[in-house]
Amino acid sequence: MRISNHPVLENTAGDEIEFTFDGKKYLAKQGETIAAALLAHNIRILRYSMKEKRPRGIYCGIGHCYECRVLLDGQVSVRACLTRVRDNMTIVSEREDSNEF
Repeated sequence: MRISNHPVLENTAGDEIEFTFDGKKYLAKQGETIAAALLAHNIRILRYSMKEKRPRGIYCGIGHCYECRVLLDGQVSVRACLTRVRDNMTIVSEREDSNEF
């Protein structure tokens, strides 16, 4: 499930790095997006809608829809499909109970 060759992004077959998502540690390839790294670990839900509490994840994959928003090292509403994963970053799913919208 890892995206290793992308027509727009550079090759993401780099060294392995570690990041945390919702308190659990995962490995990613240097240069890939947060969304790609999470998909590689079969993580599809990145947040829940505010109004109806429905699960949201990657939809457009190019930054237009904002469905893949996450909390990144305390920064609110970071688009996972556009942001490259870095070693030791802390990512948290956006949810109403986090008070982080």
